[in-house]
Amino acid sequence: MVPKTVREENGYHMKNVLTGLDRLTEGEWKRFKGQRLGLLSNQASLNRKLETARDVLLKRLPGQLRALFGPQHGYGGEDQDNMVETPHAHDSTLNVPVFSLYAESREPNPEMFDLIDTLIVDLQDVGTRVYTFSSTMLHCMRAAVGFGKKIVVLDRPNPLGGKIMEGNRLSTELFSFVGPASLPMRHGLTMGEMARLFNRVFALECDLEIIPMIGWNRHMTWPETGLRWLMPSPNMPFPETAFVYPGQVLWEGTHVSEGRGTSRPFEIFGAPYFEPTAIRKHLDSKALNGCRLQDYLFRPTFHKWSGKLCRGFMLHILDLEVYRPTTPPWRCCRQ
Repeated sequence: MVPKTVREENGYHMKNVLTGLDRLTEGEWKRFKGQRLGLLSNQASLNRKLETARDVLLKRLPGQLRALFGPQHGYGGEDQDNMVETPHAHDSTLNVPVFSLYAESREPNPEMFDLIDTLIVDLQDVGTRVYTFSSTMLHCMRAAVGFGKKIVVLDRPNPLGGKIMEGNRLSTELFSFVGPASLPMRHGLTMGEMARLFNRVFALECDLEIIPMIGWNRHMTWPETGLRWLMPSPNMPFPETAFVYPGQVLWEGTHVSEGRGTSRPFEIFGAPYFEPTAIRKHLDSKALNGCRLQDYLFRPTFHKWSGKLCRGFMLHILDLEVYRPTTPPWRCCRQ
């Protein structure tokens, strides 16, 4: 039976989506009795009661959680800066290892998977190809095939919704940890959907199970889910960060600060040599549909231009329906 917290789809707006972890909490955990479990999660892997995925499993299946795994930025989200590797650790309460899958290797090794029968994956993606959680999941799926293990994905919403896909598709020769498949930059998929796609496209034949959400529809962006925003990584503090990320993340490959070291990363961007007034004269106003640029001064506390006064902009979204992050206005300058 669908819980009362979820409204029926017929005729009116749905709220209070139940995630895969919520469903695990409310009864799906029983299917894992007797199994040695691993958990790939982080600080955003909470249910609607703000219980961690770790604690949900600990309370309901005591003694079965044998290993914890963390993605980029760490199991606890402790590593703030970008491209910083996280060391392995130990959970003293459970007396189990905490394996970093963003350390000297990005892939699980046999010693890690020897401890478990099933790996449960509960990670909040942000809807952009370069966000590395999907690559970590893909590496785990490949390892599970090789080591004879099972993967279970607890699904969560795509914050950008599943209705719109945009941006370039990655060429096969450019596949990497920040581009694991031929997906558009804004891919419109959930983690569970990406797991199914990886399994089919790469012919993995992984023993894969998805625990789907209840109440999520493809047209829903994050505000429509009724869910609390839980930072999936340190520089993703608000839903608005995720909304601008598919376009703004591209500044990472330039001298321009993408706003790391400020309180609104990716919404704020610029550099000491920016001249906002001059830049505005060359912007295509049509590309500003659904958003507005505010002139902004900022001084990053770390990363690019740390301690230097930067001139730039803050990007405000006015209308999510028409805003297209992969075609930002500064790409559309008149020649």
